Amino acid sequence: MKSSRARIHARVYGLPELRFEDQRLTSFSGLVILQALFSKLELREKLRACFAHLSKGLIVGMPTMTLLLIVHLMLGYRRLRDLDYYRSDPLVARTLGLRRLPHVSTVSRALARMDRGAVANLQEVNRTMVLDRIQHEALPRLTLDFDGSVIRSSRYAEGLAVGYNSKKKGQRSYYPLFCSVAQTAQVLDVLHRPGNVHDSNGAASFMRGCVRAVRTRLGHAVVESRVDSAFFSDEIVTLFNELGVEFTLSLPFERFPQLKSIIESRQRWRKLDQDWDYFEISWAPNRWPVLDRVLLLRHRVRLQDKQPVQLDLFRPYQQGYEFKAALTNKSGSPKRILLFHNGRSSQENTFSELKGQCQMDYVPTRRLSGNQLYFLSAVLAHNLYRELQMRSQAPNRHPTARRAALWIFSEAASLRGRLIHRAGRLTRPHGRLRLTLGGNEATRSEYLQHLRTLRKSA
Repeated sequence: MKSSRARIHARVYGLPELRFEDQRLTSFSGLVILQALFSKLELREKLRACFAHLSKGLIVGMPTMTLLLIVHLMLGYRRLRDLDYYRSDPLVARTLGLRRLPHVSTVSRALARMDRGAVANLQEVNRTMVLDRIQHEALPRLTLDFDGSVIRSSRYAEGLAVGYNSKKKGQRSYYPLFCSVAQTAQVLDVLHRPGNVHDSNGAASFMRGCVRAVRTRLGHAVVESRVDSAFFSDEIVTLFNELGVEFTLSLPFERFPQLKSIIESRQRWRKLDQDWDYFEISWAPNRWPVLDRVLLLRHRVRLQDKQPVQLDLFRPYQQGYEFKAALTNKSGSPKRILLFHNGRSSQENTFSELKGQCQMDYVPTRRLSGNQLYFLSAVLAHNLYRELQMRSQAPNRHPTARRAALWIFSEAASLRGRLIHRAGRLTRPHGRLRLTLGGNEATRSEYLQHLRTLRKSA
């Protein structure tokens, strides 16, 4: 049936009168889904065990303060001061088990009370949640990616240091090292470091702890890893071989000039695909006891054209090459090893979402432990969004050579727009609490699906 213009268009003459009243309205109806998720994971009980030594004598304990930070970041807010914008929201208070939210200054003082023990306990909570998920999926192969990411700040805070920064020279920063699981796109653990350390600082012991934690839960699984040239050392290679980890490791050309001469003297390259050529050798740096498998690769690229740009669509481009060397103990074909090694770029997407959508790049206090708690809250917010989606759907992908995530995840910002930031009204007809939302069929279907899944899931 075709509608007339009069049925579709309406004239608008003025703005409605604004009135602000306490109507028990909420802007975050999707918190009912997060509340069900927190209950299923027993998150409140786990946080209570983390901060048992810090909550004595406090009206609002440290477990509730930490849960408030996690919810704050999952809602998409950044600064602690942004808490004022949803202070009167009844569903936020109900999710936290409070009648009213604490003041911003109270939250700041709580962060100042943090200590290393509380931070270590919260790291264990995050690690356990991720390990529970991969154990439930019974993955036969698990890929651990290790890399650091700079967290900059213009303020003075404990633990900040001036490190290498090509964009803002002299700015202070932290430089934490992350371990992420490629199959679930979650962060398994974090090593907190100041900004003036090398990428490999403390990496060996951190890697050992992560691999052993995985081995404890998934003794049958094949553990593999891929890291960049900043971690190349005899210590790291020996560590991976001792732990039985399959790995690929980029080689730094600037440290080994002999690799340059080997590549330059090579006359015959084997074709890998239309973009890549390769050959492989058995090689090790001087004084290393054992030779390893090394793939030497070249990638066809277009050379940068620095001449003035002309509007000539038929101008030819000269082809050039970029070179890469990867040391590995894997036994697969060169193409699969290249795909596996290049798949580590997916970790950059995780960093981007952690910083841009879970606000991990914000430094809220002057105390190191308080900042570490905030970072871990951002990591937990990211992992919880991933956990929600994994509980609500089966894996969308089969394992690939690049080790892409087995689920096609929606970003945190997308989930917030679709699920969390929904207006609703809390009422009590006949004494029973009810949340009323708009009659949107797509929203209704997705809400009910998540809630049904959380009731059934393990």
